[in-house]
Amino acid sequence: MPKLLFFHSEDWAFLRHFMPMARAAQAAGFEVAVAVRVRNDAHRLEAAGCRVVPLEAERGSLRPLEIMGSVARMVRIVKAERPDVVQCIALRTVVLGGLAARLAGAPRLVLTPTGLGHLWIENGPLERIVRPLVRFLIGRALRGPRTRYVFENSEDPGEFGLDPASADVTIVGGSGVDPALVPLSPEPPAPPVKVAVVGRMLIPKGIAETVEAVRRARAQGAPVELNLYGEPDPSNRRSFSADQLRRWAAEPGIAWHGPTDDLARVWRENHVAILLSYREGLPKALLEPAAGGRPIVATDVTGSREVARDGIEGLLVPRGDVDAAARALARLAGDAALRARMGAAAHARFMERFTEAAVIRTMTAFYAGLRRMG
Repeated sequence: MPKLLFFHSEDWAFLRHFMPMARAAQAAGFEVAVAVRVRNDAHRLEAAGCRVVPLEAERGSLRPLEIMGSVARMVRIVKAERPDVVQCIALRTVVLGGLAARLAGAPRLVLTPTGLGHLWIENGPLERIVRPLVRFLIGRALRGPRTRYVFENSEDPGEFGLDPASADVTIVGGSGVDPALVPLSPEPPAPPVKVAVVGRMLIPKGIAETVEAVRRARAQGAPVELNLYGEPDPSNRRSFSADQLRRWAAEPGIAWHGPTDDLARVWRENHVAILLSYREGLPKALLEPAAGGRPIVATDVTGSREVARDGIEGLLVPRGDVDAAARALARLAGDAALRARMGAAAHARFMERFTEAAVIRTMTAFYAGLRRMG
C-alpha cells in the first residue's frame, strides 16, 4: 500500500480542519501518517486509522537555529517513513516541510498553503523581506513535474504566480462541514438578536473589532448581544488573554463561553454569525453557521468572501471598519425577513459547495490521480 505523510503543526488543528483529506487519502488507497506536534488529540487521529509521528517544533519562531532544527527533524521523518507522497499543510509547514521533502528525496510533494496568515496580513520591514522569499520558494523553487498544489480559495494561487485553473492546482472548499453536525434550524426568538463568533480568540480574527462593533450597535439602540465561543492560544503571541476576555464579558450584552464542541447548539441559539477576520483560507467559522442557515457579517477579505457574498449570504464590510460592522449588525437585528433570506442563501451555498462529502469527493479524485502518476 502506498503511503502519504502529512506535515502539520498541531494534532488538534489537523483533527478539526484536515481529517476529510486524510479520509480521502485512505479512500484512494493510501496508508496515512500524520507528523504533528502531539498535544491532546493524537489518540483520536489514531482511532481514525492515522499513524501519528511526533514532530516537536516552536510555532512561529524565526530563529535560524530553530528553523534549521525543524527542517532537520522533518528530513529524518521523511527518510524513516519513506512515503510515496508528502503533503505539507499551512504556510510555515509548507516552506519547511517542502524543503525537507526535497532534501530527503520524497517522490511526490503536495503543498497546501492555507490561510497565509501573519506574513500576508502585516506589512512591516520583516514581512516585506520574507514574503517575496516565501513566494519564490513555494511558487518556483519547490515547483516541479511531481509537485501539486491544493488551495482553499481561488485567490491564493495568484499570490505564488500560479494559475488556479492549471493542472497542478486544485481548489477545495476548505475542510468542509458535515451537515449532520450543524443541521438547518429555525432562528430562535428575538429580540434580542444574538450574534456569535466561534474560533480561537486571536487579534487577526477581529475579536476586538467585533466587541467594539457590538458596543456601537447597542449604543445606536440595536437589540444585539454578542456570544464569544473559543479559547486563548498561549502558544500564539497574537492571542488575547483570558483576563481580557473576562473583562469584555463583564460588559452588558457580551458573554464569553470558552471553547465548545456543540456547534449545533451554538447555531440553534444564535441568529447571526460574525467574523471580522483580517484574512482567511476558508473559514470554518463561517461554514458552520452557513450549514445551520444563519446570515453572516464578515470582512470583505480573501477566504471570507468565498463563503459569503455581499447582499446575498450576508453583509461584507471593509477590514477594520467598525462603524460599518455596527451598521450591518443593526440592519440585520432590525429585519427578520432579511435574516431569513440571507440565512437560506447561506445554507444553499454551503450545500452546493462546502459540505464535507464534497471535499472528500474532490480530494479522493485528487489522491487517485497522484497514484496514477506512478
